[in-house]
Amino acid sequence: MAGGPRLSVNVNKVATLRNSRGGALPSVVDAVRVCVNAGARGITVHPRADERHIKAIDVEAIASFLAPQRQEIEFNIEGDPRPDLVDMVRRVRPHQCTLVPVRPGEITSQAGWPPDTPVSELGALVADLQARGIRVSMFIDPAAAAVTWAASLGAQRIELYTEPFAHAFKESEAAADRSFRRYIEAANLAHALGLGINAGHDLDLDNLVLFRMLPHLDEVSIGHALISRALYVGLDRAVRDYLAACSG
Repeated sequence: MAGGPRLSVNVNKVATLRNSRGGALPSVVDAVRVCVNAGARGITVHPRADERHIKAIDVEAIASFLAPQRQEIEFNIEGDPRPDLVDMVRRVRPHQCTLVPVRPGEITSQAGWPPDTPVSELGALVADLQARGIRVSMFIDPAAAAVTWAASLGAQRIELYTEPFAHAFKESEAAADRSFRRYIEAANLAHALGLGINAGHDLDLDNLVLFRMLPHLDEVSIGHALISRALYVGLDRAVRDYLAACSG
């Protein structure tokens, strides 16, 4: 897309640091404020059932902070379609809800939705959220079967799981190119089926140099690498560095 993909900053790790000590510091809302002031046009959270990082109260506070800027800043809530998360999304009404499968005991997401996942219940949820004005994105692997499955649900976007690409990028240039071709094929198919394209997981300043060139890429969601860089250069600078990496 012209100008590069939108950067949505995932602020989960700010909440992880706060929760490690208890109390209110560092403030997740203050972190969101810095990200927005630095130029980020999206904020992502992934509230898990155990609230090990983002809590329900954080989601409400971020939504309230972003409300006056709703036309400029997108709010994306990620998560598995468990009842409490679905209720939260219906109540908060973010711009986007990214539905993500969760494996018991996982530390972070490990794969996209299997393309043999039954469509009836998820399809009904997708339609319900869209009727409330919420864009729905499905977290999937870069495979044709997964793309066509997401389209069959009536979703408006997919989020491509990019950890395999990140590993390939570290391995070698040839491995990165082979992996990237899979993402290009998935992106082109998604675009042909009318789906928007997001991406996320282990994207960083190094591999974005290649991945930002993915055809039809609308948005990247980046948290761990960006917040890790912020420890050394500050959050404002880290966001600006990632914005520059997205735009090339």
